[in-house]
Amino acid sequence: MNPKLPDASAVEGADRPHSTPWRARMFEIIFGHETRAGKAFDVALLVAILASVAAVMLESVPSLQGPWGPTLLGFEWLMTLVFLVEYVLRLLSVERPLRYAASFFGIVDLVSIVPSFLSFLVPGSQELIVVRAIRLLRVFRILKLSEYSVEGRRLLAALRRSLPKIVVFLLAVLTIVVIVGALMYLIEGPENGFTSIPTAVYWAVVTLTTVGYGDIAPHTTAGRALASMLMIAGYGIIAVPTGIVTAEMVEVRALERLRSCAACTHPTSDPAARFCGRCGTPLPQEKPT
Repeated sequence: MNPKLPDASAVEGADRPHSTPWRARMFEIIFGHETRAGKAFDVALLVAILASVAAVMLESVPSLQGPWGPTLLGFEWLMTLVFLVEYVLRLLSVERPLRYAASFFGIVDLVSIVPSFLSFLVPGSQELIVVRAIRLLRVFRILKLSEYSVEGRRLLAALRRSLPKIVVFLLAVLTIVVIVGALMYLIEGPENGFTSIPTAVYWAVVTLTTVGYGDIAPHTTAGRALASMLMIAGYGIIAVPTGIVTAEMVEVRALERLRSCAACTHPTSDPAARFCGRCGTPLPQEKPT
């Protein structure tokens, strides 16, 4: 039997419901989005996530900490308990809980709960609750924004293909900033703010990326000349990773066109895919020239 593209629940790491009937029904509500109950659960979850993140942000406003601080804190704990119950229900509704717990969304769900309890040991860590905003990624499947999901998969495929080239590029950039930083340390010296080679390397990174904080600046003619060359090089270097990723995105689209399903014309952005994600028909394995 030809493999099919997994549905939304499989993408979240929950590939099948539990065999117990009530757990299977719970799976349909929590992970599904086709039924009315599933849609209502997903929308309520998104509203709860937005409300909890907004509460954390408002709690950091000094003018609101006095009159509304206890209320916002209580609301944060209420949301934490809600998400804790939801996380437990997700584990109970799947046949392989550990697989879901180790998936991307499973880890995000757990991390969104931990900061509240961690605040007992590390005061202020509850501010990390804003990581719950990552859970809003579920909006793409809830609102059936499949077109955006396809574009996201294309971008991820392009980034994976670009990774070796970007690593080589970053190593080259690292070599440049180390060499230029060492030269600037020799030219300017501690009397001009370049107290060490690491400090000079920090200056080189800030200059090469055209950020230009201005906390350290060369004062000698030779130092300014070297800085000018590094600034000019920065404009060209910044464009390199953009060009690499863009070229790979074009390649991914070319692969999609070349490897569209002959039966249903459905394209695929996964270079390793062997079967159509829609109908299961074998895909051509040719590569674009």
